[in-house]
Amino acid sequence: MKFEDLAIEKSILKALKDEGYERPTPIQEQAIPVILEGRDLIGCAQTGTGKTAAFAIPTIQRLLQEPKTFGKRQIRALIVTPTRELAIQIQDSFYAYSAYTNLRCCVIFGGVSQVPQEEELRQGVDILVATPGRLNDLVSQNIVNIHGIEIFILDEADRMLDMGFIHDIRKILTRVPEEKQTLLFSATMPPAIAKMSATLLKNPVKVETAVVSSTVDSIEQYLYYVDKPNKKHLLGWILKDKDIESALVFTRTKHGADRVVKQLAKLKISAQAIHGDKSQGARQRALSEFKNRTLRVLVATDIAARGIDIDELSHVINYELPNTPETYVHRIGRTGRAGLGGTAISFCDFDEKPLLQDIEKLIHKKIEIVQDHPYPLQNNFPAEKTTQPRVKPQAKEKAQPRVKSQPKVNKQPQTKLKTNRQPGVRTDRKKTNQ
Repeated sequence: MKFEDLAIEKSILKALKDEGYERPTPIQEQAIPVILEGRDLIGCAQTGTGKTAAFAIPTIQRLLQEPKTFGKRQIRALIVTPTRELAIQIQDSFYAYSAYTNLRCCVIFGGVSQVPQEEELRQGVDILVATPGRLNDLVSQNIVNIHGIEIFILDEADRMLDMGFIHDIRKILTRVPEEKQTLLFSATMPPAIAKMSATLLKNPVKVETAVVSSTVDSIEQYLYYVDKPNKKHLLGWILKDKDIESALVFTRTKHGADRVVKQLAKLKISAQAIHGDKSQGARQRALSEFKNRTLRVLVATDIAARGIDIDELSHVINYELPNTPETYVHRIGRTGRAGLGGTAISFCDFDEKPLLQDIEKLIHKKIEIVQDHPYPLQNNFPAEKTTQPRVKPQAKEKAQPRVKSQPKVNKQPQTKLKTNRQPGVRTDRKKTNQ
């Protein structure tokens, strides 16, 4: 199937051709016709399957089919997404697909001054992409009016719940009209999302193209067992391979990401980190340098990485395994996009073995283990055996005072004192008798 077969307007087809799009992905093929019909939709597909185009293309077409030519431009489509990077990425997609239309798109997010965003909003906007916090702020200030939107899109709904945006989402829902088309896209479908969709959407069509447990076949997955202190050395050793054109390194925490960058700097390997504590300008510069290949290594947390969309990312490296197995699928989905090959490398120390078991259970396969490397895991199962004997002697030593052995020692001197006193008394008595 081609995009022409989906009854897409010529202006949009021309823009898609400029972007090099020829055939729709499965999620696009199934979602676009449903959205064009005006139906509510739940879209569930893993990272890198083209979800943004699946809702952006038909949204643009629906707005073009029902133009509002009178009065000031008003926000007609609202897309809410969890992170700044993802919001910018979505705006870029709308700009690209609507290049040959007169539609205006604006993005708003926190962490930066709202003044430039205010100025753009005053010029009139058809499509607004926003993060929940900044959207509610500007609505409260009467700078943004979302009472008349026609299409409401929640993107990365599962991640928004994980990040604690549920209250912000509920506040937004009280400010949008009841009569609207609602689209919900999510990489996973936990019970909380299912419950929210039941109250938010009306008779929705569910489109699910790939379950979360599936991983892209073109991605080669490798596992390195390594002790935690040696992870930094192993990462440096791996990154010395010049065949690794670009590497996205994942850590669990913001401090961990900064630590890895410093460790790589000591090894003369240039890297930058992106996470929530970085300024928006710093995050955008690092991401831009990574995309245009002037930066080879980018270290990120899972939340910040949600906005990273790079077609030719050669390697994803899990410096630390994620706490949830679904996150592993999202991480490695950053490579191997658009049918291209990719490599996912994971480090696993002794304490992370249960996390590895959960991942392999979810993806229904064993990850190939790399044995030949200079930092093999030493603190393996024998480490468990050495910890137990250390506990037992301590328990015995603590138990000894409870036996009350000291009173026995005290009784012995008392007995000696009695025997010493008796001869003394007898001697005195003899002297008295004399």
